Amino acid sequence: MKAQLTVAAFAALAFASVAPAVEIDGFAARVGTMTILRSEVLAEMQRLGERDESHYNQVRNDLIDRKLILKAASEAKMTIQEWVIENRVREIVAKVFGGDRNKLIEMLGKQKVSYPEWYAHTKEDMIINAMRWNVVEKNISPSPSAMRQEYEAHPEKYAKGHRVSVSVILLKPEEASRRDEISAALKEKGFDELGGRKYENIDPVEVFKPEIVKEIEKMPKGTISHWIEIDGWSFLLRKDAETAGKRQTFEEAYEAVEAAVKAAEAKRLYKAWVERLRAENYVRVF
Repeated sequence: MKAQLTVAAFAALAFASVAPAVEIDGFAARVGTMTILRSEVLAEMQRLGERDESHYNQVRNDLIDRKLILKAASEAKMTIQEWVIENRVREIVAKVFGGDRNKLIEMLGKQKVSYPEWYAHTKEDMIINAMRWNVVEKNISPSPSAMRQEYEAHPEKYAKGHRVSVSVILLKPEEASRRDEISAALKEKGFDELGGRKYENIDPVEVFKPEIVKEIEKMPKGTISHWIEIDGWSFLLRKDAETAGKRQTFEEAYEAVEAAVKAAEAKRLYKAWVERLRAENYVRVF
């Protein structure tokens, strides 16, 4: 569960500011006695680097799920002690800001987010991930048949010597506000012109963190990813080329196959859990 909480705490670094003042606000959804404003959905889209308005409904639904899980956590009396949150904050400050908490405050100021807001969001993320662990992850045990089926169905995923070439634009935490500017500039300029770095003929697992590797795996050649945030840093990827390798034996690929089956099962169980929560609560979408 520790890893889950770490990801949640780090992800909270990118908690976005409110929507521009020119946006007319209104209700996006109601969950029990709680409301989700349109400005909250737009702010979350901004945080995720989603500029396409067609993603609005999905982001709104994700926020509904968030409210439902927090409500379930409250009913289950799930709590995270303050010293645990403080420890996580210290880890974030040490890893991302070189131990200088003032740099965190400065970054939040640029995002127009107060420290209490960010702290509360971090705590909520930790509670959500603790609930997800208890209800979903800890109950997953891949069966041999499911693993064998996964291995046979996706031979390209379990190849030795698989290589890709990718271009990456990387922004520091204090540069997060430049994401929209860069996304817009990419319509006229190339990755190189905007400070992108090329990684040619590499094994992604040897170079990037798991979150980046997963994104690269699902990207068709020539496509650009959405913005990915890790430890407060923002990544934008373009897959330039891909070469398949020699297929591994089932034994050689065992750990990777197991991880893939667990991820798929976690997604299924999470969806079923959220659907139960929606059925048990009043949810209205505007």
